Amino acid sequence: MISSLQIAVVIPCYRVKDKILSVLTRIGQEVDRIYVVDDCCPEHSGHYVEHNHPDKRVRVIVNKHNMGVGGAVIEGYKQALSDGMDIIVKLDGDGQMDPAKIPLLVSPIVAGQADYTKGNRFYNLEKLSAMPRARKFGNAALSFMTKISSGYWNIFDPTNGFTAVHRGAAVLIPFDKLSLRYFFETDILFRLNIIKAVVVDVPMDAFYGDEKSNLKISKILFEFLYKHAVNFSKRIFYNYYLRDMSLASLELPCGVILLTFGVLFGSSQWYHSVKTGNVASSGTVMLSALPLIVGIQFILAFIGYDISTVPSRPLHIIYAERERLK
Repeated sequence: MISSLQIAVVIPCYRVKDKILSVLTRIGQEVDRIYVVDDCCPEHSGHYVEHNHPDKRVRVIVNKHNMGVGGAVIEGYKQALSDGMDIIVKLDGDGQMDPAKIPLLVSPIVAGQADYTKGNRFYNLEKLSAMPRARKFGNAALSFMTKISSGYWNIFDPTNGFTAVHRGAAVLIPFDKLSLRYFFETDILFRLNIIKAVVVDVPMDAFYGDEKSNLKISKILFEFLYKHAVNFSKRIFYNYYLRDMSLASLELPCGVILLTFGVLFGSSQWYHSVKTGNVASSGTVMLSALPLIVGIQFILAFIGYDISTVPSRPLHIIYAERERLK
């Protein structure tokens, strides 16, 4: 069934000249087109591939300016869509991802179960021991933030760049609004949720050799926190107030207001009691505790509803039907 679909692979290249040929060689015949995106690489990786890898499936795209991993992938996406590709796989050029797993990665899309798939290195606990501890901690923290901001509570390992997307979902993604650098993989999840695309994790093993990651958690932590907060605010507004309203649309603001009041009022009364030595009355304690408890319950109810509304109907099925009726 895979052979009936046109599969493309997009490989952003920046300082991977010593590994890119090995990656290209391991890409199987199930792939119809390979886009190598030279992101203004100082090693001229695009030129290197053109002269050292004769595979006719390879197309080299050269960015005149460095656009970051997101910008490079977007250029590959655009070309693949223009060429009529059905499924677009994003594969890094540093050798950490196994090209032999491409059929496994795209299988949920081929089976009509997903619009977008991504690798998850946290499934196999035995293999997980090979992941550096700093990456484990960083990925766990980023995964929790991504669940909240993107609305995909069913996924993990958000920075995993081994992904595949069906053109039916890709054509609806506003590429001009996506983050172009390290936040790209996370930002695209937010955009996929807005269009109600189905995202599925696929168990994958990672390979760690002598390559060095350019992603430093200490440098991007506050940037990621800010962008997650912005995406969360946008998602809540779009999904719960602009396009639709439900009981959850009331639960969240009521919960936040009550929780905030309980914390502020309780803190002020506690401070006043400590300062004056007067014990707070039971009424004062209840006036602080009750809004606090009810507020937490409202927020938990909202989270429960948010989890239950994770997209489950593949978008590309609707796209295929629409294309058939044209």
